[in-house]
Amino acid sequence: MNVYNRILLKLSGESLMGGKQYGIDEIRLDEYARQIEEIVSLGVETGIVIGGGNIFRGLSGSAKGFDRVKGDQMGMMATVINSLALHSALENRGVRSAVLTAIRMEPVGEFYNKWRAIELLKQGYVVMIAGGTGNPFFTTDTAATLRGIEIEAHVLLKGTRVDGVYTANPEKDPAAVKYDEITFDDIYQQNLRIMDLTAIALCKDNNLPLIVFNMDKPGNLKKVISGEKTGTFVHN
Repeated sequence: MNVYNRILLKLSGESLMGGKQYGIDEIRLDEYARQIEEIVSLGVETGIVIGGGNIFRGLSGSAKGFDRVKGDQMGMMATVINSLALHSALENRGVRSAVLTAIRMEPVGEFYNKWRAIELLKQGYVVMIAGGTGNPFFTTDTAATLRGIEIEAHVLLKGTRVDGVYTANPEKDPAAVKYDEITFDDIYQQNLRIMDLTAIALCKDNNLPLIVFNMDKPGNLKKVISGEKTGTFVHN
């Protein structure tokens, strides 16, 4: 039995690089599509927001001389490219999916609105929500939280390359200790950089629970959906 029947899955653009230094690794893309197919077959209504850091990141671009607004807009376009790639991978596996964009760009994708997204979810489509919030100065973590609240998701799932929330970055600090669960207040007070503070505040204020888990390990997404203890559960 599924613990969560409607989710918003946040995927990292960097993770889509897989073994590459840039762009999209087709093997990693298919692995993600296979995991998503598994939960869709269980009847889970799935919305997805993907980052664009494998192609362009606005904040780092502005540090190299790009105008911040233009840089963020380029980052938004990168999320659309990633969403189209996952859309294609899912369709190749026979999973119905759709791309909605925060910025008008038909026929690339439909213009996003909450009611259209929910309608598609109820019809069994995986819904990729691309383009961030459509505004500069907001991360895709904030976009994912906002869309999760709007589509009335039961949980926000943040798929990363680490297996949860730690006291420090486990890739840099071998002494870092993993939390099985933690509150949003503790995340803020300990300044744990799992998401930006705007995203954390949105989750807390709207009582949207968050699970941080390793999406790069096949089968983990299904484990989270079925209630197995995988990753870190973040709550009020």
